[in-house]
Amino acid sequence: MKIKQCSLSKKVWIVLLAGLALLLVQSLVYAADPVTASAAPKLANDDCAKCHSKPPADIAAEGRKHKTEIGCQDCHNGHPPTTKKIIPLCSQCHEGKAHFKLAACTSCHSNPHTPLKITFGNNVTDPCVTCHAGQIVKLRDNKSKHTALACSFCHNTHGKIPDCTKCHKTHFAEQTTADCKKCHQAHMPKNVAYNEKTPSKDCAACHKKAYDLLSASKFKHSKLACVACHQAKHKMVPQCQSCHGTRHPAAMLAKFPNCGFCHSIAHDLNNFKDAAPPAAAAVKPPAVIKTKKK
Repeated sequence: MKIKQCSLSKKVWIVLLAGLALLLVQSLVYAADPVTASAAPKLANDDCAKCHSKPPADIAAEGRKHKTEIGCQDCHNGHPPTTKKIIPLCSQCHEGKAHFKLAACTSCHSNPHTPLKITFGNNVTDPCVTCHAGQIVKLRDNKSKHTALACSFCHNTHGKIPDCTKCHKTHFAEQTTADCKKCHQAHMPKNVAYNEKTPSKDCAACHKKAYDLLSASKFKHSKLACVACHQAKHKMVPQCQSCHGTRHPAAMLAKFPNCGFCHSIAHDLNNFKDAAPPAAAAVKPPAVIKTKKK
């Protein structure tokens, strides 16, 4: 009986060894034969979505270039248990720019499947500058109270354009942020400039007296928009001659070099009801030189 059991054990071992040998031979053939290797199953992006529903949904909603230019396996090379490290480094794809050299990418880009959905902390400027250098140049070259602020004070979410009226009082009741942008750039707010279509009511919000005088005037200036004379840039005061040329003889202009001596102000021409017309510049008589009698 013991001899039979011993024989049976040997047979079992022989079968196991033969099976292992067969598996070894198959694996060697599989590795050496490209046809066999190409027949191995390969995962598609749709296969990933069968188990991982949230990342594909995030990418579909706000994936930006992660949606249009790459697939799951361009970043996640492999899958456990075959591959353990499946979270790629950002530098695997993003390189060659100053922004990509910043440390701790995920401190801003917390979800790589929605890469530009970013909420910033307080006093963040330096990371912003690596992509938006032109804006910081405007702020520093055109000093204003905005210059002292961190980027994240206004742009606490990436891509957010704040409403000016959250911080600033409006010039007129119905003014919107779109109205503000007609004259002001946020990164150089004191450099006020506008186009030829700017309505006079916008100017009147700050220059009411001039607007009221002009509106009440009986002369042709009242038919003009403010920007017809004050062109392109705030505080631009034109010379009368730029439109009217030289209408008077040189002798008269020498005596009255300022048009306002006779015509009052441009917004209220020829109206001196509140005060007498300004006198012409006084011409001093030549000084008399006294000589001592000898």
